[in-house]
Amino acid sequence: MTTAYDPFGVPGQRRAPQDPLLSLPDHPSGEWATAARPAAPPPRIGHPRPARREPGPYLASSAGGAPYALVSEPVEPRRRGRAMPTLLALVLLGGGGFLAWRLERADTRLTAQISASQQQATALADRAEKLEKKLAGVFDPEAISSSVLPSVFRVRAGNFTGTAFAVGDPDGNQTDLLTNYHVVESVWEAGDKKIFLERGKDELAATIVKVSKGKDIALLRTSKKIAGLEVAKETVKPGQQVVVVGTPLGLEDTVTTGVVSAYRPDDSDGPSIQFDAPINPGNSGGPVVNSADEVIGLATAKARDAEGIGLAVPIKTACDTFDVC
Repeated sequence: MTTAYDPFGVPGQRRAPQDPLLSLPDHPSGEWATAARPAAPPPRIGHPRPARREPGPYLASSAGGAPYALVSEPVEPRRRGRAMPTLLALVLLGGGGFLAWRLERADTRLTAQISASQQQATALADRAEKLEKKLAGVFDPEAISSSVLPSVFRVRAGNFTGTAFAVGDPDGNQTDLLTNYHVVESVWEAGDKKIFLERGKDELAATIVKVSKGKDIALLRTSKKIAGLEVAKETVKPGQQVVVVGTPLGLEDTVTTGVVSAYRPDDSDGPSIQFDAPINPGNSGGPVVNSADEVIGLATAKARDAEGIGLAVPIKTACDTFDVC
């Protein structure tokens, strides 16, 4: 008895050779069906080695034999790494949209706050401007007097005295001054043009340049540089507060206050301003000044047998007549 070795098991009995034709169904002997089947091999000792199969799905064979592999379309292996970038992109996109929305809301709020702040600033500026105008219109006789007095002088013309004040910008060392004609009338009628301007202990010589008898005004000129007073451009209105500066009865630097009582443009001798500030002889030719330190007229006369009625020549009349201011 020859012993065969199974590389995966233990030695077993060797099988007798058989004619392979006997297993065919059309063999003439007809013994294939009745031929004794060989005895089953003895069980192997140890664990049998499983048959190696190719990877893939299988179907069982109809005869109970080896399974058949399923034939199908190739399946693309799952790419696990593709889902993570997509999810991350979605998260970033959503986060970016949210941040953009928040920034847009913040920008809208900031714009609204800036607009409100600008409106408040504009309102405050308007209010400040109104307050400034009110403060500018506050009547302060002391401040007005301090500003005006250095430009006002006592006039000595022969035996008459009055008041004169500087106007316009000095031309080199020459300065123009205005006063009433009746203050210098005696000198002018005598054919002389020289008068004197006095302030304290100072005395300046001046010359009568032009006169208007009908309007009762005269233009003087001196060879010293003196700051001229500002003149009002607007027409005066009743109720405006005024300061009258002059030398009544020769008393220098006299100040009185009052209001404009009326503006009379149709008087026979020309327009005139009526005011109630007290004046006396010697105030003639002195400036009548408003709350903005601007000259509105030249004090001219006081009504006889009456109190609180003074008259002034509008400054515009004098400036237009002599082409000064």
